[in-house]
Amino acid sequence: MSLTAINGRAVSRICLGTMTWGQQNSEQEAHEQIDFALDHGINFIDAAEMYPVPPKEETQGLTEEYMGSWFAKSGRRDDVVLATKATGPREEFHYLRGGPKYTREHLLEAVDNSLRRLQTDTIDLYQLHWPERPANCFGRRGYSHQPNAQWTPIEDVIRTLEICIRAGKIRSYGLSNETPWGVMTFLQTARREGLPSPQSIQNPYSLLNRTYEIGLAEISHQEDIGLLAYSPLAMGLLTGKYRGGARPEGSRLSLFKRFARYGSAPTWEAAGRYAALAEEHGLSPTQMALAFVNSRPFLLANIIGATRIDQLAENLGSLEIALSDAVKAGIKAIHQEIPDPAP
Repeated sequence: MSLTAINGRAVSRICLGTMTWGQQNSEQEAHEQIDFALDHGINFIDAAEMYPVPPKEETQGLTEEYMGSWFAKSGRRDDVVLATKATGPREEFHYLRGGPKYTREHLLEAVDNSLRRLQTDTIDLYQLHWPERPANCFGRRGYSHQPNAQWTPIEDVIRTLEICIRAGKIRSYGLSNETPWGVMTFLQTARREGLPSPQSIQNPYSLLNRTYEIGLAEISHQEDIGLLAYSPLAMGLLTGKYRGGARPEGSRLSLFKRFARYGSAPTWEAAGRYAALAEEHGLSPTQMALAFVNSRPFLLANIIGATRIDQLAENLGSLEIALSDAVKAGIKAIHQEIPDPAP
């Protein structure tokens, strides 16, 4: 299997994530990141209508606006494979379309709004940010079935996305924070009805969260639908900068309190052990963690984010790292003792 393309166009193994733009990064800094990434072989950029994160009504949409102003200034829209996402239902997003859903009305409005902010005629990959139905995501463990829950039928969602594809507003669509049942239902529905199939799955994946391997990795291989791995550094825990309980000034875990999925004692212990393993073998903890994700055979692209250019350069350097057998054995041992502490 070779998962390397979106809409038949090859994408870089590293994808530039953007959720800090408009919160931790200014418009100028966002533009500098895009320029640096493209100058170093990256052609894939991922955003979302709800960005930046943490999401707030007063900043919503700034990330896409910064990308749009870069397209307008640079004239380089064709150099980028552009991905963004439609926000799913959650009470905190009451300010988005009166409470976002995946109905036809909501999705058509969301696509048009993103196109306006992005200052482009088409989006290469349009993703559903999380399921509309009740499903496990964002660190939720266990499963509590809600038989009376209401959501837009998946066939209806795909038919709306097909309308957007036929109109040229999007070229393809993908899923995000999805479960094996959700992915297979989208695939089976699309095939049964002769509709477009999803091209990608954007889910969390890192040394601290390999739950994708339990069910979705097989789907990636069998159905040729690759992973866009987000949070490959687990919100910076895998860089080693938080070891010993440190909270560096300006870091995301010191600035924001919403990332509870990375707060457990086993998570911090595992992160410390992975950092020590990297340094034992003369590697940067950041680059070892990213190189591990880069090496996965079910990966389409590894979504990295940075607030500074030097961080971005270090992240891109992971493409040059090949993990030795000794490092792989060390990773396996830690994973066996502390598996998936931050799902």
